[in-house]
Amino acid sequence: MIYMKEGMRTSVEGILLVQEHNHPHILLLQIGNTFCKLPGGRLKPGENETEGLKRKLCSKLAANSTGLQPDWQFKDFLIIHGFVNGMQLQIGECVAVWWRPNFETIMYPYCPPHITKPKECKKLFLVHLSEREYFAVPKNLKLLAVPLFELYDNVQT
Repeated sequence: MIYMKEGMRTSVEGILLVQEHNHPHILLLQIGNTFCKLPGGRLKPGENETEGLKRKLCSKLAANSTGLQPDWQFKDFLIIHGFVNGMQLQIGECVAVWWRPNFETIMYPYCPPHITKPKECKKLFLVHLSEREYFAVPKNLKLLAVPLFELYDNVQT
């Protein structure tokens, strides 16, 4: 079993904010026709959270050309500006931490006090984008700009 060997799974996701028609939108990756998720994923055992998020963002959104690779920069969760070929990126602080106390799918914004060994910790980092960015998205995914009003109180039952 992987949990017994590697311990708690740690994953990171980036909240990429954009303005469209003077309204904030969040960039989501659509898998198939129904499932959407934030860009990011599971970290390797012992990997730094910020370096792992950098690796995940580059693997999901960066072009294969070395001239178009973004310079994702982090420093103690403070906003840092990085410029690569005119592309300005602002990667900010950790805005949420979610916990999976057992092997079920539900996650909580806190670790229940009776849980001594949670199974997963997911951290969300804020990423501001400049007015114009270029992304390369894998063929099996679609990049969507979803307005905040579509996310709010839109729970599927």
